[in-house]
This record gives sequence, C-alpha cells and structure tokens, in this order.
Amino acid sequence: MLKRILVPVRGDGMGDIVLSHASVLAHRHNAHIVVAHCRPNPSEMVPYHAGLFKFARETMLQQAAELSNQEEAELRERLHERARALDLSETREPKGDRPSVEFIEETGRMMDIVRHQGRLADLIAVAKPDRDRNLGTNTLKAGLFQTGRPVLMCPAQSAPPAEIGAHVAVAWNGSLEAARMVALTLGLVEAAQTVTILYGGKPLTYGTTVDELVGYYALRGVSASVRRFEAQNPGAALLSEASSAGADLLLMGAYSVSHERETLLGGNTQAVVDKAEMAVVMAH
Repeated sequence: MLKRILVPVRGDGMGDIVLSHASVLAHRHNAHIVVAHCRPNPSEMVPYHAGLFKFARETMLQQAAELSNQEEAELRERLHERARALDLSETREPKGDRPSVEFIEETGRMMDIVRHQGRLADLIAVAKPDRDRNLGTNTLKAGLFQTGRPVLMCPAQSAPPAEIGAHVAVAWNGSLEAARMVALTLGLVEAAQTVTILYGGKPLTYGTTVDELVGYYALRGVSASVRRFEAQNPGAALLSEASSAGADLLLMGAYSVSHERETLLGGNTQAVVDKAEMAVVMAH
C-alpha cells in the first residue's frame, strides 16, 4: 500500500494537476501527500556582474526575495484551497487511516528537493514534461535516476480520472528496469481490482518470461491476465494497448538505454513520455 506520496511543486501552474492525480491515489490507499514547494534561491535569480555595485545587488536580492515570498503565498493559498476541495485533511502527523496532506517549503533547485524528499516516498508525482516549453524534464529525471523510487507522471488534463489504480496495466519485457518496476509497485498492483500484463516484442535472452511474472503475482494473491501484442514501436503501442484494455494506470520500466540517447534518437520510454494521455508510473 502507498503511504507517502511526494508532490514537488513550483510556480509553473502544474501543481493543481499533479496534486489532483496524487489525491485519487491517496484516497485509494489512505496515503499522506507531502507537497514540497521549491523556493528559488534569491542569489540564483540575480545575474552576477562584476561591475554591479553592492547596494544595487543587495536591492536586487531583496526584490527577488520579496517576489519569492509573494509567489509562495499565492501558491500555498491555491493549493490549500485545492486540498480542501479534494477532501484531504491537513496534518503533519498522519495516522494512515484517511487521505491527508502537508505543505513544506525548501529553498534550492527542484531536482535537489526531489532527491532529498523523494528517497523516502512510496511514489513521486510529477507533471508530464513539456518539451516545447522546456518544463518538467529535469524533475522527471531527478525522480527516476536520483531517488530509487517509482515516479507517477501526470498528464496535463483539466481533471484527473475518477479512478487511478483500479485497473493496472503492467508493461513487461523481462528487463532489469521492468523487474525493478514490479518490485517497487507491488502496493499498486495488490490494491488493483484488475491487472493486465502487456507483453510484446522479441523476448530478451535470459529474460524472465511473462508466465513467470504471472506466477510471481499469484504468490501475492494477484490474478493477472496477459495481453500480447506486436508492434514496430512498442512505446506507442503500450499506450494504445493499455487504453484498449481499459486500464487507468500504466506501470513500466524506464530508460533501459540512456535518457540522453532516447531524447535525441527516440526510444520506447521517450515515446510514452511524449505521447501519454493517461497516468503512468515509471521506475528505473
């Protein structure tokens, strides 16, 4: 079961969407959401110039700090209102018997805050990256590569689906990344009413078979069905197959080759990141 969900936010307008997605899972698992606001360091907001007078620099730093204070106050108020609308009780001492939320603030880069807070989270919820606006990619990377925890990627929908995790689709190819995903998402799978394993492509040499995964889940009381498919682009096919199966959440291993290579040349994970219109949990 999920008990601690991290939602890192900043003033990019995506906090409401991510919190809404996390709330659906929090209600399903009676989980506690930690909303971590990334507060920019004022010194990093002021460009360095050797010829800048001390007074001028101090004035700019003060203005930057005031801007951060205003942004944080507005963000907190909006998220407080959203949390109330989502029926999340605000507390710093959750008992695990109902969905709850707390708000914290850390100064620094988003990726550092994700790394710090994410390593003891059961799930890290982030917005789907917007490559056109160059937003969110580093946050997703920090969650995947620097925490050892699964990451929920939330698409930019006006409202999340009523259910997330009732019908889980598990992408399986026997790889190391897929195996880590299975281990890190047992709570999601065990809480689901329906589990569908998506299996396609050429089996890996010495890779664990899909039938062995079915048996692994069966030991935990999970009855999983297998949906086989063939596709030239497995990444895009995973989304199509998950949707056709009626799943509301896709679980998959991420970036079996480097993130940089997939970003430049394309790959299965990058295809999912770019095209997903459903909630996706990834693990590396």
